[in-house]
Amino acid sequence: MPQARPLARIALNAALDALAAALAVLLAGPIAAPFHLPPPAAILLGAVAVLAAGLPFGLARQHWRFAGFGDVGAVCAAAVLGAVGLAAVSAALHLSLSPNRAFPVIFGLLAAAFLAGPRIVYRLARTRPRLAAEPADASTALLAGTLEDADLFLRALAQDRRQSMTVTGILVTGTRQTGRRIQGRPILGSLDAAGTLLARLAAEDRLPRILVVVSADLPGATLAGLVGQADAHGLLVRRAPQLTALDPATRPRTMELRPVEIDDLLNRAQVPLDREAMARLVQGRRVVVTGAGGTIGSELARQIAALGPERLVLLDNGEYALWQIDLELAERHPGVARLAVIADVRDEARIRAIFTDTSPELVFHAAALKHVPMVEANPAEGLLSNAAGTRHVADAARAAGARAMVLISTDKAVNPSSVMGASKRLAEMYCQALDIEARGERGGMRCITVRFGNVLGSTGSVVPLFARQLARGGPLTVTHPDMRRYFMTVREAVGLVLQASVVGLVEARLPGGEQGGIFVLDMGAPVKIADLARQMIRLAGLRPDEDIEIRFTGLRPGEKLNEELFHGQEPPVPTGYPGLLMAAPRTADPAIVGRAMEEIASACRGGHTRLALEQLGRLIPEFAHNADGRTPLAGQS
Repeated sequence: MPQARPLARIALNAALDALAAALAVLLAGPIAAPFHLPPPAAILLGAVAVLAAGLPFGLARQHWRFAGFGDVGAVCAAAVLGAVGLAAVSAALHLSLSPNRAFPVIFGLLAAAFLAGPRIVYRLARTRPRLAAEPADASTALLAGTLEDADLFLRALAQDRRQSMTVTGILVTGTRQTGRRIQGRPILGSLDAAGTLLARLAAEDRLPRILVVVSADLPGATLAGLVGQADAHGLLVRRAPQLTALDPATRPRTMELRPVEIDDLLNRAQVPLDREAMARLVQGRRVVVTGAGGTIGSELARQIAALGPERLVLLDNGEYALWQIDLELAERHPGVARLAVIADVRDEARIRAIFTDTSPELVFHAAALKHVPMVEANPAEGLLSNAAGTRHVADAARAAGARAMVLISTDKAVNPSSVMGASKRLAEMYCQALDIEARGERGGMRCITVRFGNVLGSTGSVVPLFARQLARGGPLTVTHPDMRRYFMTVREAVGLVLQASVVGLVEARLPGGEQGGIFVLDMGAPVKIADLARQMIRLAGLRPDEDIEIRFTGLRPGEKLNEELFHGQEPPVPTGYPGLLMAAPRTADPAIVGRAMEEIASACRGGHTRLALEQLGRLIPEFAHNADGRTPLAGQS
């Protein structure tokens, strides 16, 4: 039974094509020779000839609703072959078609028109633009994006019979297309002129209700500008699903528009990465990722698994988070051998035993306590995890013969005001010292440190917090009107971490590298947190300070207004690789740093937190501890 309907459709198409061919024969006679009708047999022969010529082109199987240039070309080819076939058969049967020898040509032209015409009319009827006949609740929209994406969106929209949207104009990248039309819709101007165009439409009372972004790869700055202009004129902004040229040829789909995410606004131009070099680094090697259940660690595990390691050891002290990433990798990369290990980097004996058993060649150390106020409330735990834990991992990796260890650091390690930042700076110092020492040894383990700012959507970060507060109806809490932070997507950050790992191992003469240089990711310009809050409110279709309150709560313990990626005495040094800079902060002897770290760890284990913090301050003289969150910090406004 399911087969019957398609066969009936094919039979109906064949009958309509035969009728069109017969009609072409009837009209071709008087056109070729007035008052002369072709013989009845010619009408039947014409229909048969066209049907037979159409078989190689699947003429009867064409879906009229989706008829395109290729289908029309097939129709024309079938008409030409049908005309040739009719002439040949008529000559063989000594059947006179017309006194005019041009009859086959006229028949072929008419047949092409009669075959293609109904297909085009049907396509237009089924995909007609929505104009005044739309339902009362139809929404008007402007499209924003490239010409190609706008064309694909309009085609897909025309096939979605449930979507009541009227597109009144298009904003495109570039200015050369202004004044032209796509599928009957006018190109009003460029994205750069969105503010002027929206103001003009508002003055003419032609402002649409919604602005639909149809291109997935618009730069974040461009998209943020569009959102700002749309918000100023009361327009909703939505993103279209990502379409391809194949989508319109599939069965009709519902056009689901989604809100613009804050990640979209912070999206930056993709930095070219050397994926082949990354694959050479990881492929066929034994790799350990600590903190594998966290935001950075789990993304490291995903990207490393895709590069084909011999074995991937996932290490974390959180059972549920570890189970989640292990399950995900089992589904995505079943061919990669994995080992999920519950362990705490503070347990030196356990870490050493694991590394002895697994013999890792590469270690990516992402395990850390990262939430500033939580570490301020539990400073001993932060020092044991971030500083002593890093030392345990580095020493165990070196003892196991690892080729390299990569430390994930933070911008909070620069001129730290918190215990978390100072503990990460101490970890940096130890890894720097080990790396300098390794350069003088044959086959010594390299220690590569990568420093960057906040990752969007990470556990405890401000974006998920704002999302939860928005869902509750506000208010959104911001610590200070002038607080700024660097942001980067987790995928981009981890890609650059892997790139830095490649560069750090291959490039022996990077500027500052011999002095224990630290890779710093190019984070772009810092973002004001209050502006981020307002942007998220607008993206939710609400008005800041009217629908949703923004409440300033004051700096929390350990916080400072502006994070830095470089110490004042370590200016950024280009590496020659996009997205990667290098800092060359001061270094120390690994034995000295190691002894100090052991003293700090002993004090923490013994409950002597004040003693541990005093020792930390001696090791890191720039540590300006903002313990109560109210102390003005040098260089802050």
